Formats: sequence, structure tokens, C-alpha cells
Amino acid sequence: MSDRNWVDGGVSRRKVLITSGALGTTGLAGCGGSGGGDGSDGSSGESDDSDGSDGGSGTSSGDGDDSSAGPSTALLNAEGSSTVYPISNTGSSYWNSNAPPSDGEYWGANEESSVPGWDELASDGAEDMLIADYFASKFGFEATEQRSSPPFPTTVGLSHSGTGCEAVTEGLVDIGNSSGPITAELGWSDEKAQNTVVDNVVGRDGQPVVISSDVADAGVTQLTGEDIRGIYQDEITNWSEIDGIDYDQEIYVIGRAEGSGTDTSFRLNMLGGADAAMPGVDTRFGQNQQVAQAVAQNDGAIAYMALAFTGPEVTPIAIDFDGTLYETSRDAENTIFDSEYPLNRDLHMYTLIEENNPDGGGYDRREAAFVNMFLNEFGQSVFVEGNNYIPLPTSDLQSMKEQVSSVATEDLLMP
Repeated sequence: MSDRNWVDGGVSRRKVLITSGALGTTGLAGCGGSGGGDGSDGSSGESDDSDGSDGGSGTSSGDGDDSSAGPSTALLNAEGSSTVYPISNTGSSYWNSNAPPSDGEYWGANEESSVPGWDELASDGAEDMLIADYFASKFGFEATEQRSSPPFPTTVGLSHSGTGCEAVTEGLVDIGNSSGPITAELGWSDEKAQNTVVDNVVGRDGQPVVISSDVADAGVTQLTGEDIRGIYQDEITNWSEIDGIDYDQEIYVIGRAEGSGTDTSFRLNMLGGADAAMPGVDTRFGQNQQVAQAVAQNDGAIAYMALAFTGPEVTPIAIDFDGTLYETSRDAENTIFDSEYPLNRDLHMYTLIEENNPDGGGYDRREAAFVNMFLNEFGQSVFVEGNNYIPLPTSDLQSMKEQVSSVATEDLLMP
């Protein structure tokens, strides 16, 4: 990794790690479970740190680490997509809590409850370990055995997919969260992406198209893919222009900010290209929460967004793509939660491949330990499905887990 200057004053990430060592509890500030609806209850609220400023905290993915002293315990920081944020930040909140196995609600089991997948985790040695201690120990970290004191702290900043991709490739953060592929976000070739970053897919989003409540009340329950393309390409401007809809209301067309993964994915999947023109858009917003608020407050509105931010006033609609109707219920024959749904997209936590990385596999051990927490029944249920996203299919989950676990070699786990 380059020692490029990442903050004013010309201090490199390598120098910061050498001089600072572990950054202590500063990672807890951006990850609390109670503020803003972003924490341990699995809700999808967004952070006050909307500029992603926590992302540039000067930690390193292992540069300058003295392997004889064990893996780095410096702050692990992530930044990027507001779509991936609920998954990543809820995971960060759990990690920093380092809850004991007697908890039963957030980790472990008790007489009243147990976390999803606990039997499998317990059989693997988790029943006597705190949550972050357990996952970190898989990658050579020493357990702290103290609540709220994980082997290393984590924090998650909020910005955009493109910003997260840029930040991780420039060495400003350890993990770049993105709801669009880095190739589209940064205009890279597949080869450049494969040689620069590791693509950690932690879940999927059945990206919905949503309408305002007045449109739903007018009886609109579904659209065709062609209807939606026509709206965003300024060919349809009033709801009454769509066959079968008797509602004379101008369409208020909302888009996400250019550079967001949600916008990139929508253009790719709906319009056929990341740079496809959308002249029908009336206004754009930077975050999913802003889109949801705009849909709720404006008549005739339509928007595309992440599943985690839908609700009673922001109604997902069924979409007919070439004769197949994808409904909004998980129990339907064809649903927006299916892998075949044309707007389905992967959710990424990119890590940088470092030249001569002593830990191998394109990660340092902090990154591998944290990402690994999402790649099991517990992580998929609590962090992915718990935020209204789609768990990875078993085969994809196993592939991701094997990729991350390649870091935990016998040599790394030796004392």
C-alpha cells in the first residue's frame, strides 16, 4: 500500500500506526447501539457522521505491524454506501459491545432466548467467549474477556458507494462499503478490480421501486419495467399516461445522487448502463433516508432505493419484467427478494489487496476477522436479514467464507 499523505500535514498511515498503536475506545463513538436507530436493534437509521469523517482516522491495514507482537489492534474503519451502512454499522455496534455468551439477545444464549445459529457457533467454541473475542480469535487475536472492550475497535462512516470505493483504494479506510460494483463506481476494468481489491459480498438488496401513498391509494400496485424506464427517460410524465391507471397526477421523479451505488445499480440493471441518461429525474438525494422522506412528503412520487428504508409511507411496488411479475411479499412465487429479480444487487465491503501483505489473502487480520462475522447464519440473520436485506445463498456464503478464512492459516494462529 502506498504511504500517500491522507490528512493535512503529510502524515502517512504507516507513521500513524507506528506512533499510535491501538487507538483504544475511539472506535466506539461512531457505532453506539442506541443513537439514531442504527445499533443493536437492527434498525436502519442513519448516522450524524454523514460526511464519513470517521473514515479518515489514520488506521492501517497492517502497515508497519510488528508480527512478533501479534496482529495490529488499531482501529478498523469503514466508510461508504448508505445502503450497506445498516449492515456494517449494526455489526460494528455488536463488535464493540463484545457481549458475553450469557446475553442471549445480542450474543449467546440464556433461558429466554438465543441468537440465530447459536448451536453451530457454540459447537465451535463460542459458548465460553464474548462475541468479538470469538471472531477475532479465529485470526490470531488475544481475547480481552471484557465487555465493551473488543480485541480492536471498529467504526463506520457514512457517505456514498463511490466515496467508499475511493477511500479504500486510496488507503484512507480499511473497508469501503458499496452497493454498486467498484468497476462501475470508479470506471475500472474487471482486471484492475481483481488486482486491487477483494470483493467481500456480505448480502443482497432486492432494490425496490417505491411510490408515494397517494399513488398507492389510487390503486397503483404494479408497473412494468417499460413503464419505469419511460418515467425515468422522460417519456411518461403523468400517472394517467400509463395503461390501466386512472390517476391524473404529474409524476414527481426522484433519483439518488450520482456516485451512489444505488444510482449506479439502478442505471445498470434498469437502463442497461452505469452512464445511462435519466432526463426524467426531477430531483436527487444523497442518502436513502432523504429519498424516503421525499417520497413520503410529495404527491405523485416515484423513486428507487434500498429495501431497508421502505415503510408504510414509502410503498414498494410489484414490477412486471417481460411477463414475470415480481411481487413485494417474501411468500410470493416470484418476488423482489429472489436472486432472479432484475434489480437484485450484491452488497460489498471492499478491502485493499496490499503488496507483500504478511497476512495474505488481500486482508489484514482485523479486516478478515470483522468480515467473517457476517458470513454465517448468525451474521446473515442478524445483520443482513435483520435490516430487511437478503441473505446470501448457501453456496455464495460458503465461497465468501472460504475466501476470508484463507487468512487464518496455521501459522497465523500459532502463539
